[in-house]
Formats: sequence, structure tokens, C-alpha cells
Amino acid sequence: RPLGDYMAGVFTSRRHWRVERLVYRAVGVDPDADQPWSTYLRSVLSFSFVSVIGLYVLLRVQHHLPYSLGFRGMGQAQSFNTAASFVTNTNWQSYSGESTLGYVAQMAGLAVQNFASAAVGIAVAIAMVRGFARSHTDHLGNFWVDLIRAIIRILLPTAVVLAVVLIADGAGENFPPTQV
Repeated sequence: RPLGDYMAGVFTSRRHWRVERLVYRAVGVDPDADQPWSTYLRSVLSFSFVSVIGLYVLLRVQHHLPYSLGFRGMGQAQSFNTAASFVTNTNWQSYSGESTLGYVAQMAGLAVQNFASAAVGIAVAIAMVRGFARSHTDHLGNFWVDLIRAIIRILLPTAVVLAVVLIADGAGENFPPTQV
């Protein structure tokens, strides 16, 4: 119940945080514009399409990136499969990440998509709830606002709290190459 109440407050608030306004300005979004369902859907699909292409390219050229650990880029089919999988939040891996991907590909590619795809899922769920609640209009809110709020107000704070718990338990993150 506390998380649900908090999320309801996040997605019904008319107030935009300063960092959110900076992101809206950077990407050219009017945060107060309500989108009809067709525009909301196009926004979801266009964000997902760009995410698949971006992750695909990152995986293909990882050997040119820092901290690639000497791994070559993934093949075309494997890159597309992985990109589509992580963008759709299925996270299916038919490879061992530690022996296939460098740190940048894992952090800037897969970890970012873990957040972005979860935020897209939250935004779509919120749009569905709004669709049921707003039966006399075709406006579902603003996908870009929902996406940014899900990341900034829900997923990142949750990740920070859980990271502190893991650190307190002795887990660590480092950048030396893996050891056998």
C-alpha cells in the first residue's frame, strides 16, 4: 500500500521537479500537454524503436568502446535478439554476459534498458488505468512525463536504497577484468 499510494501521487501530481523540467526542455517536451491515445502509443513505439536501434548499435561496436575487455562486437542476430529482448523487458540472454560483453555495453546498454523498459511498462500501465478512469476522453496523459517520472521518482530512488542495502551487505562493483 505505501508504494501504490506514492506512485499514485507521482502520476497525478501537477508539479514538475526541477530535474524533470531540465529533461523536458532537453528533449523538447511540453510536460503540460495531454496526449490522445494515438499520440501516446506513437510515443511508446518511437521510444522503443530508438532504444532497440541504439542498443543494437552499442552491442555491435562494443569493441571500439572503453572497457570492452577485449571482447568483439556481437553478431547481427545476437545483437538484435538481445536489443529486442532488453527493450521489451524480457531480458532473455542466450550468452554469458561476463564472457561476451564489456562493462560499457553492460552498463550503458543493458542496465539502462533495465530502467527504461521498466519505466515504459509503468507508463503503459498508468495509461491503461487512466483509460479506464477517463471514459469520456481519449487523452491518457503524456508518455514522456510518465516515463521521466517513473525513472526519476520511482526507479532511481528504489535503486539507490537497494544499492545501499547491497553495499552494507558487502557487495561491491569494480572495474578490473574478471578473474578465473
